[in-house]
Amino acid sequence: MPIESALQSFLLALSSLFSIVNPVGGSLIFAQVTAANSHAERIELARRIGFYAALVMVAALWAGAPILSFFGVSLGALRIAGGLVVAASAWGLLNRPEAREARKQAEVGAAGAGPPVSTESTRRGREALAEIAFFPLTLPFTTGPGTIAVAITLGSNRPALPADRIAFYVGVSVAALCVAVTVVLLYASADRVVSLIGPVGARVLGRLFAFLLLCVGTQITISGITDVFGPMFAGR
Repeated sequence: MPIESALQSFLLALSSLFSIVNPVGGSLIFAQVTAANSHAERIELARRIGFYAALVMVAALWAGAPILSFFGVSLGALRIAGGLVVAASAWGLLNRPEAREARKQAEVGAAGAGPPVSTESTRRGREALAEIAFFPLTLPFTTGPGTIAVAITLGSNRPALPADRIAFYVGVSVAALCVAVTVVLLYASADRVVSLIGPVGARVLGRLFAFLLLCVGTQITISGITDVFGPMFAGR
């Protein structure tokens, strides 16, 4: 049924996107790189980042696979390659989450997110926030290449039937919006997250969702292999 299909798609996309975005771990770094900003500026930044992150994820979910298909990349090949990328990314998160978070922090610091936001006027302050909200705090800090690859891979797993496809896109889009809302809430309350969970708790949660992401990548790869090699064995 469409409702069941939408629910399955929602749960699959939610676990995958939440794992790769890792808003809990990201909020710990966000608290560090925005230490010079006021609480109101952090909330404004969190809202902008959540909005941009939702646009990036939904666009990749909806348009990523059709664009690759336009360039002649078959759905089976896309699933195999995307599944391998997702599995490799999950494996890295599972074994070396500290290295990934350190790289994120270095990217943000190199792009200049660390300096204080100008407080000469409200207008200048908002302009400064707008400049860093998309780059580097959304790309590549929150929704980087890994998130885009996961979203495109999930989008390539769309069903063939129109009714199921609509339910699929509804489910994955709602999941992306939920992840974006989670980013807003956790980033806006980054100080509380740091004191409540701490780095160790964030790493434990990160490893748990990384394992789920590894399972998702493996399943997508299996689906792609079945699409490519299934007709060969069926014809024999």
